[in-house]
Amino acid sequence: MRQFTRKGESLLHWSDRSGSRQAYLADLKDGGFRQLTDVQGLQHRMISLSADDKSLWFVDGQTLFDAPLSTLKAREIYQAKGPVRQLAILSDGAAGLLIGNELIRVAPKLPVKAVPLEMEVLSIHARPRHPQFLVTGSDQALLVDAAGSRKPLKLEAGKNEGFAWTPSGKTFTYLHVPEDPRQLITLRENNPEEATDKLLAKTSQFASASANTDASVFTGSSRSKASPYVLILLRVTRRELTLCEHRSSDPASVQSFFAPDSQSVFFQSDRHGKSAIYRVKVEKFVEETEPAG
Repeated sequence: MRQFTRKGESLLHWSDRSGSRQAYLADLKDGGFRQLTDVQGLQHRMISLSADDKSLWFVDGQTLFDAPLSTLKAREIYQAKGPVRQLAILSDGAAGLLIGNELIRVAPKLPVKAVPLEMEVLSIHARPRHPQFLVTGSDQALLVDAAGSRKPLKLEAGKNEGFAWTPSGKTFTYLHVPEDPRQLITLRENNPEEATDKLLAKTSQFASASANTDASVFTGSSRSKASPYVLILLRVTRRELTLCEHRSSDPASVQSFFAPDSQSVFFQSDRHGKSAIYRVKVEKFVEETEPAG
């Protein structure tokens, strides 16, 4: 899902400030907010900016819409026959919908492509700069292309979660969760072209992890109630640095992510009684990066 505009000037998020959950665009320079939707059944986890920053893609009930940010006049793209589990947007303008265990690919001026998946699917992820989706289960993963071809990928055996592409689209990371809760959760990196899967680092029981623009640093949030921290992890040294406490009532649900220039980390928490987005500036610890093109 694309949350930031390409230059990192605005952040897409949802809020119930109007009385119902709607999509908003926050201006990170002046702190202003712009409401983008006014619908009855917004699937608040299924909102995304288009690759060119010109449109909002969102799911209302079981229908996929595209709304130009200039007019916000939503256009129906696809009416699903069942509950939509997830939405992912490719850089070529195609959308992927996870419905049951079927990937529905919707692309401009092309027939809708339904790809049955012979696995218990947990999530789908659009691959940056490539016309492919990463389809994941707990112990397996596939790359699915525009024609519906599937390429199995080898993962570490056992329970895996928290899959996320690095911004270049060359690799993706995930968290390997050991059966023994006393053992540390590890962050791993998979390169589909090289068919490699390697350990990056042990973590402070991360609930989620994501890379900055050049994948030199990662941010994660601890799922431990005793140590409810937001952290950054350096690839080279494999060392963690604590940024702050997130103090969420549900630590396993906290996600943290870098701004495109790598100078801030954002995370969500209900630390003050209601879910909100927080920002931590990290320019003293992380070099500035150019936003991914």
